Amino acid sequence: MPQAQRPLRVAASRDLGPQFVNNRHRMVGQDGAFSIALDDRETLWFFGDTLIGTRRPGESIWYIDGKAVGPRDMSGRGTFERMINNTGLLLRDRTGRDGLTDFEYITDSKGGLKTLIPLEGNEHPDRDRMWCQHGCAVGDEVFLSFIKVKMLDAPGPFPVNFEIVGSGLSVGRRGVWDFKRLTRDGDSILWRADEPHFATAFLPAGDVVYLYGTVKRGDAQQAYLARTHHDGIGHVDRYEYFSGDDRWSAKVADAVPLFGGMPSELSVSYNAHLGAYLAVHSLDLSGQIVGRTAPQPWGPWGAPVVLWTADVPPRDKPLPYPTLIYAGKEHPTLAADGGKTIYLTYIEFEDYFPHLVEVTLQ
Repeated sequence: MPQAQRPLRVAASRDLGPQFVNNRHRMVGQDGAFSIALDDRETLWFFGDTLIGTRRPGESIWYIDGKAVGPRDMSGRGTFERMINNTGLLLRDRTGRDGLTDFEYITDSKGGLKTLIPLEGNEHPDRDRMWCQHGCAVGDEVFLSFIKVKMLDAPGPFPVNFEIVGSGLSVGRRGVWDFKRLTRDGDSILWRADEPHFATAFLPAGDVVYLYGTVKRGDAQQAYLARTHHDGIGHVDRYEYFSGDDRWSAKVADAVPLFGGMPSELSVSYNAHLGAYLAVHSLDLSGQIVGRTAPQPWGPWGAPVVLWTADVPPRDKPLPYPTLIYAGKEHPTLAADGGKTIYLTYIEFEDYFPHLVEVTLQ
């Protein structure tokens, strides 16, 4: 348990650039980038939309022949051969000091990148997307969380637009990587659009697993907390939700917010150097990646401290949409010196690769 807690302050930071650019699958962009510890040797990285093909130099990847890509699947459009939702790779690097180079993508029987949570029934790639969140390994079982979104053919500030349908969980086995969605009353949406979308982050802590979920309430995105026994992740009806003042409830409606300010994604880990739990997330869409600490998984959580500010270099040709930086999070398995040095990723929408940053704390 945390004891003497150090203040969260940055001593130094450096940019290690976009990761996984050099790969043998002609992968030219992917977002999300959640990492899940499997054992002392391997970490599973889990991504959202993934593009296969080539890029046209000097052109936005989100505008094909001068038109916004809109809701449609990008497979076979422009220079893109395929768009794949929720792909994964196995990473063997134990530090990010020199970038991430020792990795192997999870592939299907034909050697192509594999969709880990495929569409089902009447779901269609021009309308439905399954986007990764986080996950947790319990022995050989691996749980992956997701949000399901409906793509919208409606104008907006960005070249794609969507609404969240809800979130859920899937379970598969390590080495097989075939994931099946968990259902409740025949529905794989376990938390509705207006409920916290569990689990944006998993935090294993002994026999307990804490699950953080985020949802927009009014004008603000807020984080909430659930917990379960480590062997009960697949039994959602047994979850308890933090309802304030050391109280837990079986009803998600009783959950109270812990903190806010993230677009949707975040990470939470215990940092031994700080003697505290550390949450890392993008600060809205400002380009800042922030951290905040707490003595317990439920808080009280401190104010956000800027860990890194993304610097997007000027482009020869201005983008036809606002700069979009999101998906900030930490990858605890890469941390060094007991968490004194940590590694973060974020996504800049046009660059569209996980961007790695090393942060050394005071």
